[in-house]
Amino acid sequence: MSTQTFLLPDLGEGLTEAEVVRWLVEEGDTVEVDQPVVEVETAKSLVEVPTPYAGRIATRHAAEGVTLEVGKPLLTVAALVPEAETYREEEQAGSGNVLIGYGTTGATVTSRRRRPRGRQAPAVLPHRVPLVVSPLVRRLAREAGLDLATVEATGPGGVIVRADVERALARPATAPAQPAAALATPAPANPVVPGERRVPLTAFRKAVSAALTRSRAEIPEATVWVDVDATKLWELRQSTPGPGLLAYIARFVVAGLRQYPMLNARVDTERQEIVEFDRINLGIAVQGERGLVVPAVVGAETMTTAQLDEEIRRVTASAREGRVTAQEAGTFTLNNYGSFRVDGSAAIINHPQVAILGFGRILDRPWVVDGELCVRKITQMSFVFDHRVCDGGTAAGFMRSVADAIEDPASAIARL
Repeated sequence: MSTQTFLLPDLGEGLTEAEVVRWLVEEGDTVEVDQPVVEVETAKSLVEVPTPYAGRIATRHAAEGVTLEVGKPLLTVAALVPEAETYREEEQAGSGNVLIGYGTTGATVTSRRRRPRGRQAPAVLPHRVPLVVSPLVRRLAREAGLDLATVEATGPGGVIVRADVERALARPATAPAQPAAALATPAPANPVVPGERRVPLTAFRKAVSAALTRSRAEIPEATVWVDVDATKLWELRQSTPGPGLLAYIARFVVAGLRQYPMLNARVDTERQEIVEFDRINLGIAVQGERGLVVPAVVGAETMTTAQLDEEIRRVTASAREGRVTAQEAGTFTLNNYGSFRVDGSAAIINHPQVAILGFGRILDRPWVVDGELCVRKITQMSFVFDHRVCDGGTAAGFMRSVADAIEDPASAIARL
């Protein structure tokens, strides 16, 4: 009986492993193409992984709680129908162009079985599965109602990548194929010492640790802050139903980034260049069930305040539920740590970004306005930036552009 082994695909930007949280199928179950078979935890979110093969589950290669590396076998599916004359292509999947920004390595093996002369082909032909290693690319196609069999593949070894799907949505084309195997074993248990309790790092905490360590090691960061009178913005929000405070702040941040594009960028250390982005993918720091995640509002520069409000609410709700899917990476991060009832923070830049802007809680404080002491709604704004891309004058200019808009929102909105 013919079998096909499904490898754990690349599930996110640079992720190298995932923990098996819950199997959705048992050995012996029959599955269809694109049916979710397992729930895994990555550094980004909980992800339901669909199978690219149809058939009977022959083997589940990892128990719940085991961490698998990308490219290791996840499950083996046995075919339910005889093989016809087909080409079988197996792709050793690494972190390919399956998701934006990642390249793959791997070898392709092809073989051909010939039908003896005079022998009829079986009446039932097996379903040929397009080679789509990433379940996220499959989801994009499925949500758009796109048949992957009509998509032309341009990825390594005939893999359908995200760009292929996006191209097909505008101008359909065609494509075929499928993926292959190896084995994984759980890591040995840590030694237990009396009086100690060891808690293994999850895939999420490992990724956080690596990212923050790299940020602090590579980026010469500096922090500046300012107290901002948010009274008028607060009154505007109270008097007008509609977008929340964070949406207005996000709109002012986007305007500031368009004025100071070197802060919506990354540093290419190999070529010693600052790479500025036309698109603003505004990362929103969110405390989810598994920890702090930063989903991005993609294309924030094209949105109205109301649209920003809607998208911020959508991505933060998904993040809190641990359901953030891989997407285009953020290019700048906005952090509302005031929601934790704290006033300030010297945040760590979300590498490879070059800056992060944070807001503390809004409090009633004594404030001098036109020479008179009064009570105003005050918040502290802190800004951490990569000193390689700019100096303090640029950072201060960006901060004041945002702060001035908060202090006089009516004028700022009129100029947007």
